[in-house]
This record gives sequence, structure tokens and C-alpha cells, in this order.
Amino acid sequence: MKKCLFILVLGISLSGTVFSADFSLSAGGGGLLGYTFTRYTLEGEGIKSDQSMNRINYAGFLFFDATYAEFSVLIQGGRNSYMEKMSITPAEEGKGKETSLGFSLLGKYPFSINEQISWFPMLGVEYQIALKQRRKPDDGVEYNRSNGKGNSATDVDKNGNSYPLSAFNSFWIDVGAGLDYNFTGSLFLRTELLFGFRLPTSYEMGALEMAKKSFNIDNPKLRGLTGSPNIKIGIGYRF
Repeated sequence: MKKCLFILVLGISLSGTVFSADFSLSAGGGGLLGYTFTRYTLEGEGIKSDQSMNRINYAGFLFFDATYAEFSVLIQGGRNSYMEKMSITPAEEGKGKETSLGFSLLGKYPFSINEQISWFPMLGVEYQIALKQRRKPDDGVEYNRSNGKGNSATDVDKNGNSYPLSAFNSFWIDVGAGLDYNFTGSLFLRTELLFGFRLPTSYEMGALEMAKKSFNIDNPKLRGLTGSPNIKIGIGYRF
């Protein structure tokens, strides 16, 4: 009995030692450069509305890493060109700029290539909070969505009320991979390539309700994709 107990305790101790050898905590920060595109079409009973947007993104971020998970906070800016067109109204085209605060939690599983280099696949979620949004139509005056007073023709809900800035908050699913290069000591260089898939925002889903009420469309359909490839490069410190 004592031998069995000794073997059990020894086994638990060894497994804990192996796990702790693989597990580490680190933190750091860096920058992001990326591109976001939106292609959506709303259709129903002869009415068609197209929305497209192309944006260059840039951001600074901080991350905390616990070997199998990474939590990040970032401040992101972007400049875009956009087009919104409904089949019964003229198209609005123009340029815009925006700022958002993002939080992401990504699961990861590291694989060691050698003593200095390791890589890891990543999968997780991200939530972006809109902080500022401005739009400048090619044939109009710049307007500010940040104060809840957007374009009176396109930025109102089914009741004619202006959308709050929170209607442009967004939820993303991110997938990709990263690479760590260990310098001497505890410092390492981290590079990540990620692709994000964005779910429709409250603003975009509100367009469905607008179509139902304003044009008596019983079952409008919203189809399309918002995607965002980006690269993140940062410096981390392993504790």
C-alpha cells in the first residue's frame, strides 16, 4: 500500500514538473498592419442594396500570454473608401476614418522547431468597440457618427432615429498562426498572421428591419462577408 502511494505521489510530482516545464507566462507589445474589406448585399422583392468598404488598418497592442492562450488589447485606426447603393436611390461613395478599441482572446498550441524558434496555430474571438467614425461623401460634407448624428439618409433605423456609435461595434472570429524567435535571455520576437471574419453589426442588421418596414419586404436576405487579414509584430518578455 505504501509503495502504491509512493508511486502515485511520484507520478503526480513528475507530471506536474513536466507541465510546469512547458508552461510559461509572458507579456509584451507591438504594432499591427492590416486590411479590411466588406461586401454585403441586401435583397428582397425587387429591392437591392449593396454595401462595400476597403480599409487600411494600423494599431498598437499589448498582449499577455499563458502558453496556450493569448489575451490582447489594441487601439486601432483606419482609413477607408466606401460605397452604399440602393436600387431605387443614388449611390453614396466617399472616404472615411475611424478608431476602435479591441479585445481578443486566442487559444494557441506551441510547437518547438529548435531552441530559438517555435510556432503555434491560433483560433479565438475578438470584440471591437467603435470610438470614432467619420465619413466624407464625394459630393457632400463630412459627417461624424461619433455623436449619434450620421448621414440622415443612411444612418437611421426603421423608426427614423440616428444610430448610436455602439451600433458599429463588431464581433470577430480570428484564425491564424504565430512564430516566436527567442533572443538570449527572456526576450523574444513574436510575429502573427491572422484572418478575421466579422459578424454583421447592429447597423447592418438594422437594414433588414428598415427594408421590412419601409418597403414592406416580408423576408429580406443579407448576404456577404467582412474579412480582415493582418500581421502583428511585437516584442515579448517571458517571466
